[in-house]
Amino acid sequence: MDWRWVRALAVAAPIAAAPLPAQQVPELGVQVIATASEPGMVVGGGYAALRVARRLRLSVGAGLGGSGGETAWRGELLAHFLLAPGRREGVGAYAAAGIAGVGGSEDQGYMVLALGLESRPRMGSGWFMEGGVGGGVRLAAGYRWRFYK
Repeated sequence: MDWRWVRALAVAAPIAAAPLPAQQVPELGVQVIATASEPGMVVGGGYAALRVARRLRLSVGAGLGGSGGETAWRGELLAHFLLAPGRREGVGAYAAAGIAGVGGSEDQGYMVLALGLESRPRMGSGWFMEGGVGGGVRLAAGYRWRFYK
């Protein structure tokens, strides 16, 4: 058994689990997701998330659009590891992993892996962009509103 992954998770877990200075932070947003597969897909929809720890955000997204000339939908459940959660200005990076389900021209499930950038992660709102894989090459962009207490 390769113990490197176990050691890496043991080091990362306490960092990700450190509480936020105030409380958990809910987020709402809008997004567009495009996948380059056969057939390609483009959906637009909503996004909701909760920062459950300083560096950990859990999100759910759902969208409606088109694929192969037919109506299609996509839903995602992702966990985000935030690399710069306290930035008030500039851009913060994060990694995301999770699952997606799609329906329309094909009914399918996928694993999702992505890297993202978001503006002002510690402020009330900002844009985001992601690139990765999950049903083909996956690109996402949108806007998030954060509700700090």
